[in-house]
Amino acid sequence: MHFISFADMSPAEIEALLDRAEDLKRMRRAGVITDYLKNRSLAMIFEKSSTRTRVSFEVGMTDLGGHALYLDPASMQLGRGETVADTGRILSSYVHGIMVRANDHDTVLELARNSAVPVINGLSDREHPCQVVADLLTIREKKGNLKGLKFVWVGDGNNVCNSLMLACAMMGMEMVVACPKGYEPDQQILEQARAMGGKITITQDARAASKDADVLYTDVWVSMGQEAEKEKRFSDLRSYQINMDLVGLAKEGCLVMHCLPAHRGEEITDDTIRSPNSVIFEQAQNRLHAQKALMIKLMGKDARTQA
Repeated sequence: MHFISFADMSPAEIEALLDRAEDLKRMRRAGVITDYLKNRSLAMIFEKSSTRTRVSFEVGMTDLGGHALYLDPASMQLGRGETVADTGRILSSYVHGIMVRANDHDTVLELARNSAVPVINGLSDREHPCQVVADLLTIREKKGNLKGLKFVWVGDGNNVCNSLMLACAMMGMEMVVACPKGYEPDQQILEQARAMGGKITITQDARAASKDADVLYTDVWVSMGQEAEKEKRFSDLRSYQINMDLVGLAKEGCLVMHCLPAHRGEEITDDTIRSPNSVIFEQAQNRLHAQKALMIKLMGKDARTQA
């Protein structure tokens, strides 16, 4: 079983994953030693820079008694022309799982097609499902449940937004995406989420969208690889900033979220990040616990992985 899209798991599997993540979080705080992945190895391929994804997966494997290997294409034969398919075939004969942060979503799919072990999408240009598992864990911790909440995305409808549309559809949250024309989320994923029964609205009015929101979420205006578009993106997105005025339109106790890194004064203001509404650093911390739960599910001794 791979985890390439958030929709690769059922709602029941996601709930079970969140339950296990909460247990693992309590155990870590209590100093309980866990060895669910003893003698298991995870290959981590990074085509893009990373802080939270790399550290949380690497520390997570150590916490679980396993071993993580950091690989970048420049130091692999991938950098000299070896195919993604051959890389997948060989790596999966050595390790029990592969996590990849890729420039192109097709790279993740090609690895999965040629891997005998689970492949985890650590980020691609299409989706960021691992981030969203941590986001759901954070919301459930703070709100007690997910179903029935109003979730508002403000800004560029990017890969994180795509995964969140699927998550909201699956977990019973209403989602409103407020973005300028031309920055809408992936149409195919939007249709997929709606086909699941998701109530998802796309609007250009961030203020109207934020009214009565339970969650306000944003991301950077210029993602990795979009630096050449910086001036245009700043111009197009400057009215799509999460600030305390926008928070004032939401429900009392609205959660403010950001997948980080944040550019203060651009997509979100510093005072909003520091406000009591912000759970930004808690959701970042929850990457560790959510991904540990995910790795146990995919790579644990009861999973159908390579022995």
